[in-house]
Amino acid sequence: MTDASTALDAAAFGAAHEEGVSAASKRASSHRPWRAVHGRTLAAALLVLLVLSPFLWLVQLAFRPAADIFDDSLIFVPTLDGFVSLLQGNFLKSFWNSSLVSTLSTAFSLAIGVPAAYALTRWKFKGRDRIALWILVTRMAPPIAFTIPFFLAYQYLGLQDTVIGLAIVYLTFNLAIVIWLMQTFFEAVPASLEEAAWIDGCGIWQAFWRVSLPLTAPGLAATAVLCFVFSWNDFFYALILTRTNAITAPVAIVNFLQYEGWEWTKIAASGTLVMFPVVIFTVLVRKYLVRGLTAGGVKD
Repeated sequence: MTDASTALDAAAFGAAHEEGVSAASKRASSHRPWRAVHGRTLAAALLVLLVLSPFLWLVQLAFRPAADIFDDSLIFVPTLDGFVSLLQGNFLKSFWNSSLVSTLSTAFSLAIGVPAAYALTRWKFKGRDRIALWILVTRMAPPIAFTIPFFLAYQYLGLQDTVIGLAIVYLTFNLAIVIWLMQTFFEAVPASLEEAAWIDGCGIWQAFWRVSLPLTAPGLAATAVLCFVFSWNDFFYALILTRTNAITAPVAIVNFLQYEGWEWTKIAASGTLVMFPVVIFTVLVRKYLVRGLTAGGVKD
């Protein structure tokens, strides 16, 4: 009896020990996902903060008093003096010029480049690949290579220091982006859908407008954002081809760097204002932008 009871006690102790170990392991395993998730969240938050730190620093400089512009303290009394001085000057005209030039160049680029990309994708003709390559050359060459031809041509045509002239310059470079990106999106659309539209009585361009173009809306949005951002941020051509009437926001910001001193408050305030249109435009089309930029990343 003693040996039997001892064996039973040992078995019971072993079972209880195993249950305790398994319960402890379950508790530990339940803590691991929580720690892993929060660890990844913390790492992502730190990464986002690191990326946004220059922009956040610029924004706080825009609201900092001019006397405290180089103060390291993050505690200060906010002021709108920098923005008020911009409203009293000519910066709003430059801001409007940037908006107009970017909108016109983006609209023209899409109006010309999207049908061209569709034609290069669907139509088979001799030299098609060479044409696409030559279109891309405009993005390969450095901007300085086109400066003198544009300057002399615009001087002769009277397009120097005009909004439409600057929009045409950006159009020539945005076309390559539009055509090459939209070709990729049109290739992802099955040709059988267009053939079905033809059977239903649609013409070639009706099928393009009613079938292919709606299916490539995410790519169209992504392409439009890239064209707008390029036109909005350009400084080189705006500096060379404008004087007073068509000066854009990036050139106007540089004008705050004077020999008497750099107007840091105006620079920070204007830089903050210049960021807003691109941010708002991107937020409005963010769903299509993500879908467009990731199209083709996963194969069915």
